[in-house]
Amino acid sequence: MFHGRGFAPRRRRLARRLAVGLGIVAVALFVGLLWFASALPTEVRDGTRVTDAIVVLTGGSGRVHRGLELLAQKRARRLFVSGVYRGVDVEDLLRVSQQSPRNLACCITLGYQADNTRGNAAETAAWMRKEGLRSLRLVTGAYHMPRSLLEFRRAMPNMEIVPHPVFPKNFKQRDWWRWPGSASLIASEYVKYLIALLRGPLSAGASR
Repeated sequence: MFHGRGFAPRRRRLARRLAVGLGIVAVALFVGLLWFASALPTEVRDGTRVTDAIVVLTGGSGRVHRGLELLAQKRARRLFVSGVYRGVDVEDLLRVSQQSPRNLACCITLGYQADNTRGNAAETAAWMRKEGLRSLRLVTGAYHMPRSLLEFRRAMPNMEIVPHPVFPKNFKQRDWWRWPGSASLIASEYVKYLIALLRGPLSAGASR
């Protein structure tokens, strides 16, 4: 009986500690989400620097179009589009863009291997090494830029990377919490960013 009476208080104390711990984690994650949202780029800080290549990550509206514009403006001599669906070719991209001169076709390379951001970084790194290039302008959505830079800098630590965010019209970045779609997108990107952030130390520890 004595042991039975002592077990219940211990279990309640353990439950309280667990609840407090979970509460602290929840608050930390929420504060982190607010930081992540506030840290998203709101403008293109360096739109004029010339790099060896422009790299576009597919998966969002306006990215390829902007990459082609930058190529036409001679921000680089080469354009690499990573994560392209198989069966899509350069002519398809130029036709959809409806603005790029046909003489750009010779300067565009498509990558078909990547199906996520980590794959984009690996695919781009392999192409950059093959071509002997040392700098790139990275074109992707503003909400996707933090994770993209994290993965690209890991894959290419000695590469000069100039971020060039794109701001989709249907993404409400300023008042994101008022728009379920934008809030969901930012929360999803935040979780993916945390996973990518943690994967680095875990991978390093596993390789020791």
